[in-house]
Order: sequence, then C-alpha cells, then structure tokens
Amino acid sequence: MKKEQQQDTFVELPYLEPAGVRDLFSHFVDEPWALLLDSGKTLHQASQFDIILARPRATFAFSHDKSTITGADIDTTNEPFEDLKRFYEFGLKDYQPLPSKMPTLPFNGGIAGFCSYDAGRYVENLPSIATNDIGLPELAFGLYEWAFISDHKNHQSYLVKFCRYCDSYWKDIVAEFDSLYSNSDNPTPASSKAELSLSTPWRSNMDKDAYIERFQKVHDYIHAGDCYQVNLAQRFSADFEGHPWNAYLKLTEHNQAPFSSYMNLESQQILSLSPERFIQVFPQGSSKKKKLRVVTQPIKGTRPRSQDEAEDKRLSDELQHSEKDRAENLMIVDLLRNDIGRNAEIGSVEVTKLFELQSFISVHHLVSTIEANLAESSDIFTLLKHCFPGGSITGAPKVRAMEIIEELEPHRRSIYCGSMLYLDFRGYLDSNIAIRTLVTDNGKIHAWAGGGLVADSEANNEYEETLHKLSKILPVLSVEELQ
Repeated sequence: MKKEQQQDTFVELPYLEPAGVRDLFSHFVDEPWALLLDSGKTLHQASQFDIILARPRATFAFSHDKSTITGADIDTTNEPFEDLKRFYEFGLKDYQPLPSKMPTLPFNGGIAGFCSYDAGRYVENLPSIATNDIGLPELAFGLYEWAFISDHKNHQSYLVKFCRYCDSYWKDIVAEFDSLYSNSDNPTPASSKAELSLSTPWRSNMDKDAYIERFQKVHDYIHAGDCYQVNLAQRFSADFEGHPWNAYLKLTEHNQAPFSSYMNLESQQILSLSPERFIQVFPQGSSKKKKLRVVTQPIKGTRPRSQDEAEDKRLSDELQHSEKDRAENLMIVDLLRNDIGRNAEIGSVEVTKLFELQSFISVHHLVSTIEANLAESSDIFTLLKHCFPGGSITGAPKVRAMEIIEELEPHRRSIYCGSMLYLDFRGYLDSNIAIRTLVTDNGKIHAWAGGGLVADSEANNEYEETLHKLSKILPVLSVEELQ
C-alpha cells in the first residue's frame, strides 16, 4: 500500500470515496461513541469531507439536570453549556497543531456529538407538558484526539492525530488502519449484521384529524397576536429488528444530504440525513487580526421533487416565486439575525444570500445565509447557547413558539431539530439542524417531520408537506402505508 507518512502526526492513505468511507466506518460502528460525519456524496459546497471519529479520550453527557463526565477530572456546574466549555478546555491543553505543510482539514481534534432540541430547556424557561419517552441525553459529546478524514475534492485521505496524549497508542491505530486497508476486499462487519426491518407499520403521534386540530390552535394563536410563525411537527414510530447501521446505509442511497451523520450511543443510535446547516464558525482575516466569522443558513420553503423534468422545474419556480414561502423565510432570517446579533460585533451582521434555491434528491428548499463577526466579548459556547435551538425549526417570536410547540406536540422532540456538531481545537465549528433525522431507542425507531405555520397556511398543504419531507425515508424502510 502506497502512502506518505510522518509517523508521529499523520498518515496519508489511499483515497476513499464516500462509499468506501462508510465501508471503513462499519468496522467501528458498534463501538460506543463511534461517529461518522458524512457529506452525503452531493454537489453541495459543504460536501468536501467525510470524517470518522472513534474511541474518544473522554465523554460528556448531560441528562436530567446533571452533567456526567468520564475519562477526565473536571469540576461541573450542571449548567450544560458551561460544563461543555470546561470539557472542551480540558482537551485543549494537550492540543498538538498539525504541520504547516498539511492541507487544511475541517477538524483538528476536539469535541463532537449533539445537542438535542430539549437542551433549549436550559436556555429558556419552558413548561414541561410533552411526554419524554426517549432515553437520549440532552447533550452528548466525545473528546476525539485522532480522526480519519477523506477529502473528496482533492481525492486524499488522512489518518491524523491532534494531541500528545495519544502518542502512546498512535502506532497501534496506524497499524489497525493498515490492516483494514489490506483486508478491504473481505466482507465488512456490516454485511454480517441483520438488515433492519420494521415489525410494525409506521404510526404517527397525531393522525391527520389531530394534526388539523393542532393546526387550527396554532392559527388561533397567530390571529390572537401571540406569534407570527410556529413550527408544528409530527413523530412517526415503529418497532424494528436488525441493525440501525444497515438502515442508514439504505437511507443514504435515497438521501444525499450534506450534513448527514451516524452516531452510536450504545442504547441509542442517531441516523441524521440533514440538508440544513445550523451554525458554522471559522477564523477569518490576517494572522494578527483574525476574527471568528459566524454563518447560519436556515431553510424555510419546500416543494417536492418530480422525476418529470418539466414538472420539477415548475415546482422549483413555484417555490422561488411563492410570496408565502418568502415571507416565512424572511421571518426566520430576522429571528436569526437577532439571535446571532446578541453575540456579534456591532454592525457586522449581514444577510449575504436571501431565498437561494437549493435542490436535494427529494425536495427543493429556499435557503438564506446570515453572517457576522463574533464579538470579542463573547465565545462559541455563549453563541451556541443564545442561538439554541435553531430558529428555523421553532418559530417567531422564538420563546412563545417553543411554548406552543410544548403544548401541542404530544412528545418531546429529543434529537429532532437539535444539532449534530463538532468544535475543533482551532475554534472551527460546524453543525446541522437535525431534520430528516431518526433515532433508535428501546426497540423502536422514531422519525419526525414538521413545517412552519403562518397566517395564510392551509392545513391540508402543510400536512402533505410533512409527508414530502419524509418521502425518501419512511417508505425506504417499510412498504406499509403510513398510519
């Protein structure tokens, strides 16, 4: 096997395309805290890199008002975003920057994992009405000190370490990957695992009549002046048998989403096929005057795709010229300008793209881009806290919308509309909005879909839109009709 290597820091391995990266990840998929950040084999600008993370040095979880950290001695406050910051800073002490000759990679060691939608309960004072029946923590992150990264633009793949702490076992990791490459023609662990199959049909936690009843309550709130927009979602659940990783592989054949990911938490597995970026942070400017640039890209406005080219064009044109969808998008742009503005350098917040059409395998979306410089008086953890959960999946005004969601949706959202994210040791952050996302728990698999309701929304159209958003997910795993 040909490769270039600087044994103490990185190894350049033969390039793996997206399918090869997933095949490689299957060797780690049953390990606790194994995480694949999957760019989804799309032409999207965010689809350059796939990242495999495994065997974290330490782990952080926040659940039931308590922080739990393993592998690190850290004083905790039981305030989730403060404790997450302390967890990150613990790993930062051992950070070993990559050689300057290395190409720029998106992740240089750090923390990766998720914040659930319900982490927002520790940001805003919300009622507790909806049933909490999924055992996922509100936050869960690993401290990852090595990674496999495949660059699909430059056709290069690397095994890289980022911390002095892992010097003692680095040679073993290199040898393990050498062995995996050498045996790449052998059946992967995934091929020996049972295909995931549903043992019950998908069932929603609100049928169409119940959805329309809740839709009307949202409209009543809007016309009473409580809010302008509320994102109302339904949850689909089914019993299953087999391995969730095989379900993810099947879903990726039908969903090419640039912010996809798979995470194993032993008792639960997260399968995210998200097309939406939440927040990205990266340094910008000269070395002496670098500022942290903040970018968020909310999605509002959806139409289904059609296999008929003319009909598909008609649908995309309809979306681009829809006054309702543009107004809905603009409401969320204003909300996110406000969220980011709380932590931005004064005068730096700007909308750089408005109502951009982005087309994915099953839907067309309207996407806007808001950018700003992070204020020197703030930091990334404060930014996350003040922006969480993402405004594109709550409504406006944000807190009142979240209160209405809690009242009307029968179950808590868990990972849905939360965020899968990483923050590396350089201060680079990227994150998704966890839509088109499934979670397994206690023999059940759950998936959600929702949409923003405004004053001129129509109940039947909004109900059908939730089904469009899952048209390449629920039927892929089951041929049963939705109930």
